[in-house]
Amino acid sequence: MAHGRAVVFIVFDGVKMLDVAGPAEVFAEANVFGADYSLSYASPSGTPVRTSAGIRLPVDGTAAEVSEPDTVVVSGGDVLVSDPVPDDLIAAVRRLHPRARRLVSICTGSFTLAAAGVLSGRRATTHWRHAQLLARRYPDIRVLPDALFVEDSGVFTSAGVSAGVDLALALVEQDHGPDLARAVARSLVVFMQRPGGQSQFSAPLDVRPARTPTVRAVVDLISAQPALDHSTHSLAARVGVSPRHLARLFATELDTTPARFVEQVRLDHARALLDAGHGVAAAARAAGFGSSETMRRTFVARLGISPSQYRGRFATTGTGNGERVSGSVG
Repeated sequence: MAHGRAVVFIVFDGVKMLDVAGPAEVFAEANVFGADYSLSYASPSGTPVRTSAGIRLPVDGTAAEVSEPDTVVVSGGDVLVSDPVPDDLIAAVRRLHPRARRLVSICTGSFTLAAAGVLSGRRATTHWRHAQLLARRYPDIRVLPDALFVEDSGVFTSAGVSAGVDLALALVEQDHGPDLARAVARSLVVFMQRPGGQSQFSAPLDVRPARTPTVRAVVDLISAQPALDHSTHSLAARVGVSPRHLARLFATELDTTPARFVEQVRLDHARALLDAGHGVAAAARAAGFGSSETMRRTFVARLGISPSQYRGRFATTGTGNGERVSGSVG
Protein backbone atom coordinates (compact mmCIF):
# COMPACT_ATOMS: atom_id res chain seq x y z
CA MET A 1 0.00 0.00 0.00
CA ALA A 2 2.92 2.31 -0.60
CA HIS A 3 0.90 4.58 -2.92
CA GLY A 4 -2.40 4.53 -1.03
CA ARG A 5 -3.96 7.13 1.23
CA ALA A 6 -1.28 7.82 3.85
CA VAL A 7 -2.66 7.59 7.39
CA VAL A 8 -0.05 8.74 9.92
CA PHE A 9 -0.47 8.11 13.66
CA ILE A 10 1.37 10.56 15.92
CA VAL A 11 2.40 8.75 19.11
CA PHE A 12 4.32 9.66 22.27
CA ASP A 13 5.35 8.20 25.61
CA GLY A 14 2.19 7.42 27.57
CA VAL A 15 -0.05 7.12 24.51
CA LYS A 16 -3.10 4.93 25.11
CA MET A 17 -2.56 1.76 23.10
CA LEU A 18 -6.20 1.35 22.11
CA ASP A 19 -6.30 4.92 20.79
CA VAL A 20 -3.75 3.76 18.24
CA ALA A 21 -4.72 0.13 17.68
CA GLY A 22 -8.50 0.62 17.43
CA PRO A 23 -8.57 3.09 14.52
CA ALA A 24 -5.55 1.42 12.90
CA GLU A 25 -7.35 -1.91 12.77
CA VAL A 26 -10.33 -0.27 11.09
CA PHE A 27 -8.14 1.15 8.32
CA ALA A 28 -6.22 -2.13 8.01
CA GLU A 29 -9.44 -4.14 7.81
CA ALA A 30 -10.74 -1.74 5.16
CA ASN A 31 -7.76 -2.71 3.01
CA VAL A 32 -8.97 -6.32 3.10
CA PHE A 33 -12.16 -5.16 1.39
CA GLY A 34 -10.44 -3.05 -1.26
CA ALA A 35 -9.45 0.22 0.41
CA ASP A 36 -6.03 1.74 -0.17
CA TYR A 37 -4.71 2.96 3.17
CA SER A 38 -1.00 3.08 3.96
CA LEU A 39 -0.44 3.16 7.73
CA SER A 40 2.62 4.58 9.43
CA TYR A 41 3.56 5.71 12.93
CA ALA A 42 5.67 8.69 13.89
CA SER A 43 6.87 10.19 17.15
CA PRO A 44 8.18 13.74 17.55
CA SER A 45 11.75 12.45 18.10
CA GLY A 46 11.58 9.41 15.83
CA THR A 47 12.34 7.06 18.70
CA PRO A 48 10.07 4.22 19.88
CA VAL A 49 7.51 5.11 22.55
CA ARG A 50 6.14 3.26 25.54
CA THR A 51 2.37 3.08 25.69
CA SER A 52 0.18 3.43 28.78
CA ALA A 53 -0.04 -0.38 28.82
CA GLY A 54 3.76 -0.62 29.03
CA ILE A 55 4.14 -1.93 25.48
CA ARG A 56 7.07 -0.61 23.47
CA LEU A 57 5.76 0.73 20.16
CA PRO A 58 8.23 1.10 17.25
CA VAL A 59 7.77 4.02 14.87
CA ASP A 60 8.65 4.66 11.24
CA GLY A 61 10.36 7.99 11.85
CA THR A 62 9.83 11.54 13.03
CA ALA A 63 6.80 13.68 12.37
CA ALA A 64 9.09 16.04 10.44
CA GLU A 65 9.87 13.25 7.98
CA VAL A 66 6.23 12.74 7.01
CA SER A 67 5.97 14.13 3.50
CA GLU A 68 2.45 13.82 2.07
CA PRO A 69 -0.05 12.76 4.73
CA ASP A 70 -3.66 12.27 3.76
CA THR A 71 -4.94 11.75 7.31
CA VAL A 72 -3.03 12.58 10.49
CA VAL A 73 -4.30 10.82 13.62
CA VAL A 74 -3.25 12.23 17.00
CA SER A 75 -3.88 9.60 19.66
CA GLY A 76 -4.74 10.32 23.27
CA GLY A 77 -3.24 9.52 26.64
CA ASP A 78 -3.82 10.46 30.28
CA VAL A 79 -0.53 12.40 30.32
CA LEU A 80 -2.06 14.97 27.98
CA VAL A 81 -4.54 15.88 30.72
CA SER A 82 -2.36 15.54 33.82
CA ASP A 83 0.71 17.28 32.37
CA PRO A 84 1.32 20.11 29.89
CA VAL A 85 1.25 18.90 26.29
CA PRO A 86 4.91 18.49 25.21
CA ASP A 87 6.25 21.25 22.96
CA ASP A 88 7.55 18.81 20.36
CA LEU A 89 4.10 17.18 20.10
CA ILE A 90 2.50 20.59 19.59
CA ALA A 91 5.10 21.42 16.94
CA ALA A 92 4.41 18.14 15.12
CA VAL A 93 0.69 18.91 14.89
CA ARG A 94 1.33 22.46 13.69
CA ARG A 95 3.71 21.17 11.05
CA LEU A 96 1.42 18.45 9.72
CA HIS A 97 -1.98 20.09 9.92
CA PRO A 98 -1.63 22.34 6.84
CA ARG A 99 -0.28 19.44 4.78
CA ALA A 100 -2.98 16.89 5.61
CA ARG A 101 -6.44 16.56 4.09
CA ARG A 102 -7.79 15.55 7.50
CA LEU A 103 -6.57 16.02 11.04
CA VAL A 104 -8.02 13.60 13.58
CA SER A 105 -7.74 13.27 17.35
CA ILE A 106 -8.73 10.25 19.41
CA CYS A 107 -10.00 10.79 22.95
CA THR A 108 -7.68 13.19 24.84
CA GLY A 109 -5.68 13.79 21.68
CA SER A 110 -8.01 16.80 21.45
CA PHE A 111 -5.88 18.45 24.14
CA THR A 112 -2.90 18.30 21.78
CA LEU A 113 -4.92 19.84 18.96
CA ALA A 114 -6.17 22.52 21.35
CA ALA A 115 -2.67 23.31 22.60
CA ALA A 116 -1.55 23.66 18.98
CA GLY A 117 -4.31 26.20 18.36
CA VAL A 118 -6.03 24.00 15.79
CA LEU A 119 -9.37 23.86 17.62
CA SER A 120 -9.67 27.60 18.24
CA GLY A 121 -13.13 28.70 17.12
CA ARG A 122 -14.16 25.15 16.22
CA ARG A 123 -16.57 22.59 17.62
CA ALA A 124 -14.89 19.59 19.25
CA THR A 125 -15.34 16.75 21.71
CA THR A 126 -13.24 14.55 23.95
CA HIS A 127 -13.73 11.87 26.61
CA TRP A 128 -16.72 12.75 28.80
CA ARG A 129 -14.53 12.74 31.91
CA HIS A 130 -12.38 15.57 30.54
CA ALA A 131 -14.89 17.59 28.49
CA GLN A 132 -15.40 20.25 31.17
CA LEU A 133 -11.65 20.60 31.63
CA LEU A 134 -11.15 21.09 27.89
CA ALA A 135 -13.86 23.76 27.86
CA ARG A 136 -12.37 25.58 30.87
CA ARG A 137 -8.80 25.38 29.64
CA TYR A 138 -9.69 26.50 26.10
CA PRO A 139 -12.81 28.74 26.26
CA ASP A 140 -12.60 29.55 22.55
CA ILE A 141 -13.52 25.93 21.70
CA ARG A 142 -17.18 24.91 21.54
CA VAL A 143 -16.98 21.58 23.37
CA LEU A 144 -19.80 19.11 22.68
CA PRO A 145 -19.55 16.73 25.66
CA ASP A 146 -22.11 14.15 24.50
CA ALA A 147 -20.86 13.71 20.92
CA LEU A 148 -19.09 10.48 19.94
CA PHE A 149 -17.18 12.42 17.31
CA VAL A 150 -17.31 15.87 15.73
CA GLU A 151 -16.12 17.21 12.37
CA ASP A 152 -15.44 20.89 11.80
CA SER A 153 -13.80 21.98 8.54
CA GLY A 154 -11.61 18.94 8.09
CA VAL A 155 -10.68 18.58 11.77
CA PHE A 156 -12.18 15.54 13.51
CA THR A 157 -12.26 14.93 17.26
CA SER A 158 -13.64 11.88 19.04
CA ALA A 159 -14.63 10.76 22.51
CA GLY A 160 -13.21 7.73 24.37
CA VAL A 161 -11.44 4.67 23.01
CA SER A 162 -14.35 2.98 21.24
CA ALA A 163 -15.43 6.28 19.72
CA GLY A 164 -12.11 6.27 17.87
CA VAL A 165 -13.31 3.12 16.13
CA ASP A 166 -16.62 4.85 15.35
CA LEU A 167 -14.77 7.80 13.84
CA ALA A 168 -12.41 5.61 11.82
CA LEU A 169 -15.42 3.80 10.34
CA ALA A 170 -16.96 7.15 9.44
CA LEU A 171 -13.74 8.16 7.67
CA VAL A 172 -13.69 4.88 5.75
CA GLU A 173 -17.29 5.51 4.72
CA GLN A 174 -16.36 9.03 3.64
CA ASP A 175 -13.54 7.64 1.46
CA HIS A 176 -15.05 4.41 0.12
CA GLY A 177 -18.80 4.50 0.72
CA PRO A 178 -21.20 2.82 3.15
CA ASP A 179 -21.00 -0.68 1.67
CA LEU A 180 -17.28 -1.06 2.33
CA ALA A 181 -17.57 0.56 5.77
CA ARG A 182 -20.44 -1.79 6.63
CA ALA A 183 -18.31 -4.77 5.61
CA VAL A 184 -15.55 -3.57 7.94
CA ALA A 185 -18.01 -3.09 10.83
CA ARG A 186 -19.40 -6.59 10.37
CA SER A 187 -15.94 -8.11 10.13
CA LEU A 188 -14.80 -6.39 13.34
CA VAL A 189 -18.17 -7.04 15.05
CA VAL A 190 -18.79 -3.40 15.90
CA PHE A 191 -21.69 -1.04 15.28
CA MET A 192 -21.77 0.73 11.95
CA GLN A 193 -23.40 3.59 13.88
CA ARG A 194 -23.52 3.22 17.65
CA PRO A 195 -26.81 4.32 19.21
CA GLY A 196 -26.79 7.22 21.64
CA GLY A 197 -24.09 9.63 22.74
CA GLN A 198 -21.38 9.27 25.35
CA SER A 199 -23.63 10.47 28.21
CA GLN A 200 -24.82 6.87 28.51
CA PHE A 201 -21.29 5.94 29.62
CA SER A 202 -20.67 8.87 31.96
CA ALA A 203 -20.49 8.74 35.74
CA PRO A 204 -23.36 10.00 37.94
CA LEU A 205 -23.82 13.73 38.45
CA ASP A 206 -20.73 15.47 39.78
CA VAL A 207 -22.29 18.35 41.72
CA ARG A 208 -20.36 21.59 42.00
CA PRO A 209 -20.25 22.55 45.71
CA ALA A 210 -22.95 25.06 46.54
CA ARG A 211 -21.82 28.26 48.25
CA THR A 212 -24.98 29.20 50.17
CA PRO A 213 -26.77 27.19 52.87
CA THR A 214 -30.03 27.55 50.92
CA VAL A 215 -28.77 25.81 47.79
CA ARG A 216 -26.87 23.22 49.84
CA ALA A 217 -30.05 22.33 51.70
CA VAL A 218 -32.03 21.93 48.48
CA VAL A 219 -29.30 19.87 46.81
CA ASP A 220 -29.01 17.58 49.82
CA LEU A 221 -32.77 17.07 49.95
CA ILE A 222 -33.09 16.24 46.25
CA SER A 223 -30.09 13.90 46.33
CA ALA A 224 -31.29 12.06 49.44
CA GLN A 225 -34.94 11.69 48.40
CA PRO A 226 -35.33 12.05 44.64
CA ALA A 227 -38.86 10.57 44.67
CA LEU A 228 -40.40 13.46 46.67
CA ASP A 229 -42.34 16.31 45.06
CA HIS A 230 -39.51 18.57 43.92
CA SER A 231 -41.26 21.25 41.94
CA THR A 232 -39.52 24.61 42.09
CA HIS A 233 -42.38 26.02 44.16
CA SER A 234 -42.25 23.20 46.72
CA LEU A 235 -38.47 23.38 47.00
CA ALA A 236 -38.57 27.14 47.47
CA ALA A 237 -41.23 26.80 50.17
CA ARG A 238 -39.11 24.29 52.09
CA VAL A 239 -36.18 26.73 52.36
CA GLY A 240 -38.26 29.89 52.74
CA VAL A 241 -37.41 31.74 49.53
CA SER A 242 -39.37 32.63 46.42
CA PRO A 243 -39.25 30.32 43.38
CA ARG A 244 -37.66 33.13 41.36
CA HIS A 245 -34.92 33.65 43.95
CA LEU A 246 -34.21 29.90 44.11
CA ALA A 247 -33.94 29.78 40.33
CA ARG A 248 -31.44 32.67 40.40
CA LEU A 249 -29.36 30.90 43.06
CA PHE A 250 -29.25 27.67 41.04
CA ALA A 251 -28.27 29.54 37.87
CA THR A 252 -25.47 31.39 39.69
CA GLU A 253 -24.07 28.55 41.76
CA LEU A 254 -24.80 25.40 39.74
CA ASP A 255 -25.31 26.80 36.22
CA THR A 256 -28.65 25.01 35.87
CA THR A 257 -32.31 25.28 36.90
CA PRO A 258 -33.93 23.50 39.86
CA ALA A 259 -36.09 21.42 37.51
CA ARG A 260 -33.12 20.44 35.38
CA PHE A 261 -31.14 19.49 38.49
CA VAL A 262 -33.99 17.34 39.80
CA GLU A 263 -34.27 15.56 36.47
CA GLN A 264 -30.53 14.84 36.41
CA VAL A 265 -30.53 13.48 39.98
CA ARG A 266 -33.49 11.24 39.17
CA LEU A 267 -31.79 10.06 36.00
CA ASP A 268 -28.61 9.18 37.90
CA HIS A 269 -30.62 7.42 40.62
CA ALA A 270 -32.52 5.41 38.01
CA ARG A 271 -29.28 4.44 36.26
CA ALA A 272 -27.84 3.19 39.54
CA LEU A 273 -30.95 1.10 40.18
CA LEU A 274 -30.88 -0.37 36.67
CA ASP A 275 -27.16 -1.11 37.08
CA ALA A 276 -28.03 -3.01 40.26
CA GLY A 277 -30.55 -5.18 38.39
CA HIS A 278 -33.87 -3.48 39.25
CA GLY A 279 -36.64 -3.51 36.67
CA VAL A 280 -37.63 -0.44 34.67
CA ALA A 281 -40.96 0.14 36.47
CA ALA A 282 -39.40 -0.22 39.92
CA ALA A 283 -36.55 2.13 39.01
CA ALA A 284 -39.00 4.71 37.66
CA ARG A 285 -40.99 4.69 40.92
CA ALA A 286 -37.98 4.80 43.23
CA ALA A 287 -36.28 7.57 41.27
CA GLY A 288 -39.37 9.76 41.30
CA PHE A 289 -40.29 9.71 37.62
CA GLY A 290 -43.83 8.61 38.40
CA SER A 291 -44.16 6.37 35.38
CA SER A 292 -42.02 4.21 33.13
CA GLU A 293 -43.02 6.35 30.14
CA THR A 294 -41.80 9.57 31.78
CA MET A 295 -38.50 7.89 32.60
CA ARG A 296 -38.25 6.52 29.07
CA ARG A 297 -38.67 9.99 27.56
CA THR A 298 -35.97 11.37 29.87
CA PHE A 299 -33.54 8.56 29.04
CA VAL A 300 -34.05 9.01 25.30
CA ALA A 301 -33.70 12.79 25.51
CA ARG A 302 -30.63 12.74 27.78
CA LEU A 303 -28.85 9.52 26.82
CA GLY A 304 -30.17 8.62 23.40
CA ILE A 305 -31.34 5.17 24.52
CA SER A 306 -34.33 3.75 26.41
CA PRO A 307 -34.12 2.44 30.00
CA SER A 308 -34.47 -1.15 28.81
CA GLN A 309 -31.65 -0.64 26.30
CA TYR A 310 -29.51 0.93 29.01
CA ARG A 311 -30.21 -1.94 31.39
CA GLY A 312 -29.33 -4.53 28.73
CA ARG A 313 -26.14 -2.69 27.86
CA PHE A 314 -24.74 -1.90 31.30
CA ALA A 315 -26.32 -4.09 33.98
CA THR A 316 -24.12 -7.12 33.25
CA THR A 317 -21.54 -8.44 30.80
CA GLY A 318 -23.69 -11.55 30.37
CA THR A 319 -20.76 -13.90 31.00
CA GLY A 320 -22.00 -15.56 34.18
CA ASN A 321 -23.06 -18.75 32.47
CA GLY A 322 -20.18 -18.87 30.02
CA GLU A 323 -22.35 -17.77 27.09
CA ARG A 324 -23.50 -14.53 25.63
CA VAL A 325 -26.31 -14.24 23.13
CA SER A 326 -27.01 -10.82 21.73
CA GLY A 327 -28.29 -9.05 18.65
CA SER A 328 -26.47 -8.90 15.33
CA VAL A 329 -24.18 -6.06 14.36
CA GLY A 330 -24.48 -4.18 11.08
